[in-house]
Amino acid sequence: MAHLYRVLVPVADIEAAQQFYGTVLGQTGRRVSPGRHYFDCEGTILACFDPQADGDGYEARPLSEPLYLAVADIEKSFAACREAGARFADEAPPGVGPMGEIAERPWGERSFYVADPFGNPLCFVSADSVFVG
Repeated sequence: MAHLYRVLVPVADIEAAQQFYGTVLGQTGRRVSPGRHYFDCEGTILACFDPQADGDGYEARPLSEPLYLAVADIEKSFAACREAGARFADEAPPGVGPMGEIAERPWGERSFYVADPFGNPLCFVSADSVFVG
């Protein structure tokens, strides 16, 4: 059986990523290389990765699909995203409801969608409403 232990989030500025994700996740995390900053999300590492700062010679490209984060206090996470400068989504697929607001989704999750400063889509889901299929 496999265990997901690290997810790379591409960023174009590791310092700005450290500030954004530190505010959103409520932790300082730790720098592990010039272009990597790790945040422990209950056993899975959210790894901000700036390929230029790490000397890899290519530009970071945002994720194409949202990264989902279960949170204990969705209102607190919503406020932290506002404070950190997240871009709130304002368009939603039909039947999904408002993306940039806390809302109950058709599949039962209570969530909101944002993008980080680098264009990576994120979804914050109230932990007590997580749907796993």
